[in-house]
Amino acid sequence: MTFQEQIQQGIPSQLPQPKPYETNINHAPKRKEILGEEEKKLALKNALRYFEPQFHAELLPEFREELEKYGRIYMYRFRPDYEMKARPISEYPGKSEQAKAIMLMIQNNLDYAVAQHPHELITYGGNGAVFSNWAQYLLTVKYLSEMTDEQTLVMYSGHPMGLFPSHKDAPRVVVTNGMMIPNYSKPDDWEKFNALGVTQYGQMTAGSYMYIGPQGIVHGTTITVLNAFRKINKEPKGGLFVTSGLGGMSGAQPKAGNIAGCVTVCAEVNPKITKIRHDQKWVNEIHENLDELVERVRKAQENKETVSLAYLGNIVEVWEKFDQENIRIDIGSDQTSLHNPWAGGYYPAGQSFEESNKMMAEDPELFKEKVQETLRRHAEAINKHTAKGTYFFDYGNAFLLEASRAGADVMADNPTLGREFKFPSYVQDIMGPMCFDYGFGPFRWVCTSGKPEDLQKTDDIACAVLEEIQQNSPEEIQQQMKDNIQWIKGAQENNLVVGSQARILYADAEGRMKIAEAFNKAIRNGEIGPVVLGRDHHDVSGTDSPYRETSNIYDGSRFTADMAIHNVIGDSFRGATWVSIHNGGGVGWGEVINGGFGMLLDGSDDADRRLKSMLFWDVNNGISRRSWARNEGAVFAIKRAMEAEPKLKVTLPNFVDESLF
Repeated sequence: MTFQEQIQQGIPSQLPQPKPYETNINHAPKRKEILGEEEKKLALKNALRYFEPQFHAELLPEFREELEKYGRIYMYRFRPDYEMKARPISEYPGKSEQAKAIMLMIQNNLDYAVAQHPHELITYGGNGAVFSNWAQYLLTVKYLSEMTDEQTLVMYSGHPMGLFPSHKDAPRVVVTNGMMIPNYSKPDDWEKFNALGVTQYGQMTAGSYMYIGPQGIVHGTTITVLNAFRKINKEPKGGLFVTSGLGGMSGAQPKAGNIAGCVTVCAEVNPKITKIRHDQKWVNEIHENLDELVERVRKAQENKETVSLAYLGNIVEVWEKFDQENIRIDIGSDQTSLHNPWAGGYYPAGQSFEESNKMMAEDPELFKEKVQETLRRHAEAINKHTAKGTYFFDYGNAFLLEASRAGADVMADNPTLGREFKFPSYVQDIMGPMCFDYGFGPFRWVCTSGKPEDLQKTDDIACAVLEEIQQNSPEEIQQQMKDNIQWIKGAQENNLVVGSQARILYADAEGRMKIAEAFNKAIRNGEIGPVVLGRDHHDVSGTDSPYRETSNIYDGSRFTADMAIHNVIGDSFRGATWVSIHNGGGVGWGEVINGGFGMLLDGSDDADRRLKSMLFWDVNNGISRRSWARNEGAVFAIKRAMEAEPKLKVTLPNFVDESLF
């Protein structure tokens, strides 16, 4: 069968042969035993409902074995035989260009070079899934190949509920992931209901089909590192940045450190992912001996090198060793997947990767004890360095939250509302006041032709648009404009593409709309092929996350999720090609509600109309909320937006004189 025929086939009418378990692939760890006997039976019935009854007798023992062996039913037998990657949009079968673009983005999320655990349909973060099983994937792409522009595909946590009649301005796909009743959002609830096959953890851009590999976070990380050094009034050259994690999102850190120009040490316990990042040239060197690492860091600091060093081992060992050896750490953070601490997101010190994986599945209570013990050690070592002048920030991965729950010394001596911890979230100190309040966030695009020359043309277009905007930009956002122009000019030489021909660029509403309009014009003129627009959920407006995206909201509303819900509703009727809303994301199940979108630009007048309507709302909704929280940068930004658009009328806050109290 051709690729197109396999897509259109959906779930095969004849069972494919079982596939061997490929040991050279990075696999998800075994999930812990959580279902009772009746629940296991229910999980099997839930899985078998995708298949005709005549296949149940053959599939039942196979699915039971998967459930026992891996803690989930992935349906490995049904993995497609074709290579999983983003193809040019012209190669996808279908009646709708928008639907073809979505297939392209789904396959990019599952590309072996992009996905963390591709056979388990997990893109990043240890549990950030595109689908729960391969039947869902097969059925989804079949529906997309049949869809017209007057239908909408409804996705319930990876399950394609079906195609429904709609209209051309409706989203082609509406995605929800993990939208639990609030009292059922504890970590074990995810384990249980995911094992039953009725919900999944979509993370952020994993379950919304908008992940573009580590590049998606490189730009934000570069901005964070640059501004962290600005906060301590030090040049990055010769400065030392220490952190951990080389997975899907965290793998961006050493690359960002190189772009910023500092020395980066990044620890990772998984040898496979460490090798992948080294092979991809996202990290320069791998070290396994702490004494050798110390000498290498000293040499790099002396020579003011720009270099990234991976330590294959536990990050706690690095912090403790550098303290003993008096290695000066300038800025420090952590980006292990602590939203998922008991199932592979963070590993205990003092035992091997393999021993930890075994304990995780066979003795989860002991594993939890070991993780919490390591978190206490981790925090103690960080405190020793911060006493010497290190600037440490939480990188939005729930490090401080989980460390506090473990009893670590991370709480502020004199806490105030929103500043409960000793250390700030990077959003509180850097991204919030410097970027999000002014409307700057991670706008991204994908060239659906698959041609590198199209990506180069879009880089050039975006750069020209930003340089023109900068000429009339107010002083308050000149630094943001300069940083972004510098980024886009260096994007090609930094070899950021992994998977699709994609780019990310921090831009405000004006920048996003003008760049998108210029792209649409270039498509209309035949200069480039169609372009998919999107953004990270980690943005101005799409995400309510009290310990990350909205951690610099101090009016008491940071535990509400109105903004994220309004954002996705507003995007859906203003012209998005697809929209998504998730429970979960980078800080944990039950800790955040986050939403995203995708939009296909095809050169049409319709695309021009939609982009102006949707992108304006997508950013200014968030600025409005931040303004009402009395964030001064956001008040400035929303006043400016109202001056530019007479139809926009936003309620502004009145400031209270503190002396009255």
